[in-house]
Amino acid sequence: MRVYFDTSVLVAALVREHPRHERAFARLLRARSGGDRLLTSGHTLAELFAVLTTLPVSPRIAPAAAGRLVRESVEAHADVVALSVADYRETVRRLADLGFCGGIIYDALACQAATRARADLLLTFNLKDFRRVCPEGGLRIEEPC
Repeated sequence: MRVYFDTSVLVAALVREHPRHERAFARLLRARSGGDRLLTSGHTLAELFAVLTTLPVSPRIAPAAAGRLVRESVEAHADVVALSVADYRETVRRLADLGFCGGIIYDALACQAATRARADLLLTFNLKDFRRVCPEGGLRIEEPC
């Protein structure tokens, strides 16, 4: 199965103290071992780095450690999807037409990347927003279980 991992799931998988770590980590291990095809996008990797380096955990995750986590735990095992300028333009136009504002754009871009990668499933802990911005169609959106 082709599974797109959203930032929320990747953060939970990589941060042991996260309340949803067990569920997310199990799903990441399954993908890394070949049980699923791990998909993500370039902007999700950037968002993952940003979140890891600003999480309110003690001790803080240093930029070098966050970079290593992104590279070794995700990027080394994932098919990383790149969006085109046309993808960004289309996503911004669609959200503007729908009247959405703010950070939901990043969920819409992840959805666009998952669609472009022909994912069967998008994993997220932010079901509400993803279901609002993902076009109706063949992409299932679920939380890791």
